[in-house]
Amino acid sequence: MSQDHEQAAIPEENMAQILTIKKAAATEAKALRTRYPLLNKYQSAVGLAILLGSLGGMIGTGALYLTDILPFWVAIPVIAFFCSIAHEIEHDTIHRCYFPRNEAMQHVFFAIVWLMRPNTVSPWKRKHLHLLHHKVSGTRGDIEERSVTNGEEWNLKRLFMLGDGFLAVLLRLPFHRPHHILPTLKLAASAYSPLGFVHHGLWWTFLGFNAVVGAAALLGIDLAPSGVLADAAVVLTSLIVVWIAPNILRSFCLNFVTSNMHYFGDIETGNVVKQTQVINSLWFLPFHLFCFNFATTHAIHHFWVVEPFYLRQMSAKKVLPVMKENGVRFNDLDNMKRANRWGDALRAA
Repeated sequence: MSQDHEQAAIPEENMAQILTIKKAAATEAKALRTRYPLLNKYQSAVGLAILLGSLGGMIGTGALYLTDILPFWVAIPVIAFFCSIAHEIEHDTIHRCYFPRNEAMQHVFFAIVWLMRPNTVSPWKRKHLHLLHHKVSGTRGDIEERSVTNGEEWNLKRLFMLGDGFLAVLLRLPFHRPHHILPTLKLAASAYSPLGFVHHGLWWTFLGFNAVVGAAALLGIDLAPSGVLADAAVVLTSLIVVWIAPNILRSFCLNFVTSNMHYFGDIETGNVVKQTQVINSLWFLPFHLFCFNFATTHAIHHFWVVEPFYLRQMSAKKVLPVMKENGVRFNDLDNMKRANRWGDALRAA
């Protein structure tokens, strides 16, 4: 895609469509706030209650696993669901939906959601990346979406990158110019430090430990730990189940969904009609369970950014038909074959 295309004027037809959709989203949001005045009057309190509820759900589910009431295969997806709510709260906080005049409370929100999701970029760093995303969505300047593989051809490399932010950085290094490698590593280290290092340290230790023990068992060698090492292995496994694995599941689902509902590479800057699509196909339901129906409603946010995530869910029934009538694509799953281009991938590259 050429730099000229990024700077091209938005077609007049798209401008009219954008205004129509914005009006529909704003009108429905106002109607919902009028119908449910408590959501309007106590929006910050509602956000806090949802955040504390998701944190409580995460802790409670973890406690049920640690006391042998829930098996790991139940605990992991349930905790992933609660963490997906925390992700939405982080996103809303970035857009100042909660406590807009109280920066201390915004810092509290950021601290809680990061502790719940340690494999993410620091919320304080992500805030700048996300606000930039809204300015340059669909272009090479959209660092946030590019970091989760938006615009790349589908292959095993992209699949692995979706679930591991550190691995995504490392797999891209061979394609960097030599003088860009060190600055890239420093930027990634700053963005993920310190919780990202804790997350990946625990995860790769767990994988490596079990790989060695498993390989030894296949060779008839007993390397099962005992004593202090056995106790450490139990603690490590517990942390994996209640903290690390749920977020790998959650982030994989979210990154898969968001990287394919956003278009990239042949989008005029500011052309909101072409920035995103709506994906409400039943094929995406398993992913939506762990990213709060993201691809069905996130496109609304690109047109009307000021509403919290739960109001977008409530307004979708009225707003989505207007979006469909005004050029926003629905279930364009073939865009995965086009490296997420709006048009022909070869022509747009």
